[in-house]
Amino acid sequence: EIRSIRAKMVSTMQELGTKGDLKTLVKELISDHIGEQIVKQASSIFPIKDCFIRKVKVLKKPKFDVTELMEWHSADEKTADTGKPIEGADTKEETLAGSGGRL
Repeated sequence: EIRSIRAKMVSTMQELGTKGDLKTLVKELISDHIGEQIVKQASSIFPIKDCFIRKVKVLKKPKFDVTELMEWHSADEKTADTGKPIEGADTKEETLAGSGGRL
């Protein structure tokens, strides 16, 4: 049972790795969609309750293009959540004399 479930998991991961580029692969791995697919496929062998991806092993080095890498970083900067500035962050805290900076 364990070997057949592992074979289903490996085949699912290989299909996902070969059908798209690296950026879509990372997005798919972060989402919970793959775990649900594995649960559906392996349910005929043995019922699985929680299935999560915690480690991925790269078997073959992907083609690396520096321009694509720079495009990813520029796209992330535009959509990244940088937050809001804190009001009153410019004020300096007062310390007691002789306390060594501790209050």
